[in-house]
Amino acid sequence: MFPVLAVGAVFQAIMQTVMVPLLPSMPGFTGAGPTAVSWLVTSTLLVGAVMTPIFGRLADMVGKRRMLLIAFTLMTAGSLICALTSNIALLIFARGLQGAGAAVLPIGMAILREVLPREKVDRSIAMLSSTLGIGTAVGIPFAAAIVQFADWHLLFWVTTAIGAGVATAAWIVIPESRTRTGGRFDGVGAVGLSAALICLLVPITQGSTWGWTSPAVLTTFAAAVVLFLLWGVQQLRNRNPLVDLRVSSRPSVLAPHLCALLVGFAFYGNTLITTQLLQASAEHGAGYGLTILQAALCQLAASFAMMIFAIVASRITERFGAKITIMAGALFLLGGYCIHAVPGKPLWLVVAAVFVAAVGTSLVYCTLPVLLLGAVPLSQNAAANGVNVLLRTVGSTVCSAVVASVLAAHTVAGGLGFDTSAFVIAYLVCAGCAVVVFASAFFLPSRRALALVAD
Repeated sequence: MFPVLAVGAVFQAIMQTVMVPLLPSMPGFTGAGPTAVSWLVTSTLLVGAVMTPIFGRLADMVGKRRMLLIAFTLMTAGSLICALTSNIALLIFARGLQGAGAAVLPIGMAILREVLPREKVDRSIAMLSSTLGIGTAVGIPFAAAIVQFADWHLLFWVTTAIGAGVATAAWIVIPESRTRTGGRFDGVGAVGLSAALICLLVPITQGSTWGWTSPAVLTTFAAAVVLFLLWGVQQLRNRNPLVDLRVSSRPSVLAPHLCALLVGFAFYGNTLITTQLLQASAEHGAGYGLTILQAALCQLAASFAMMIFAIVASRITERFGAKITIMAGALFLLGGYCIHAVPGKPLWLVVAAVFVAAVGTSLVYCTLPVLLLGAVPLSQNAAANGVNVLLRTVGSTVCSAVVASVLAAHTVAGGLGFDTSAFVIAYLVCAGCAVVVFASAFFLPSRRALALVAD
């Protein structure tokens, strides 16, 4: 089961990032404008954010295997549509279908908790969590290589084949859930959360295009605040809520969620900022002038870090506790971004900084699900991990908006390049997130407290 779930999680991570190298070329491929093309990423993020907590709750209620297969099917269907068309409207719809794959990770973690012997659960979940970084780091060079040497539709034919294979393997080897909560699905809560997330994430992703002080951005942000408040009241009054806010407000659950939000921001910065720095022309400001493929290959250091330190994270947690692992991860993140922030450094030092920051990401990402494992009941495991993955997505989305705004404010040479200070500021913002993660680790429960909850 574990290899199937791991490949599935890598597959969904690739789906989230595979469009990034394609974006500059998509207007020429589709005949659409840059604003419409940007929705090829935005639609995936939005659907992923909305569907992750919903699929997590449904997995607890009606069966984890069933919801996992639905997620794989939607991802594969989205890939097939992308392979068959160049129509921008259909592509945006298909990329939205692929966003449903964000639910694969929390459902997979819940399956492992249910079916594996207790002594194997922590390490397996830690390794599964690391696949998010592995898929992200692999997806960019994978897409860049195909774009450089072949027709871009081939990329989605390959992912369609992978998706069909993973879905078939999951149907064969994954057993149906023994633990189900049953009950009525909170449709009102699902609609309310979806509306609130859309009103939050759309202006974040489109703010640099619409203008951060434009009426559209301010209105949707205000609507998000109102909708989240109304949704929270509705959830607290509901006997069978979509998200159990009373459980989520416990310090043992709230602290891992805060870490997920901040590390989601910092992790995406390691990929997004560095990719732009490596491809930026040194003749028009800061940069290294690498091709898409060369820049993507530099990101492979993050994949190696995530693979190696997934196992290390579980060993540290077993010996010293999750709090120490989170603190160590935050320090690695801080160290990596401090190296990143040094202007004019040689290329090898950029790759080293990518590796160090990815080590920190791996230590934190692999530990958060283990913390939730001991902090929530088995019947709410998929839903709790779904919220945690949702907050990672929100962190990454906010990072994308912040980086876009910082870089746009520091362009040089008539917009052809970026000033050195742009990248320094962006990296230091990520370093600030690492500091907050380190501080929040003090509020994490001790191993003794987690043991009492588990008992």
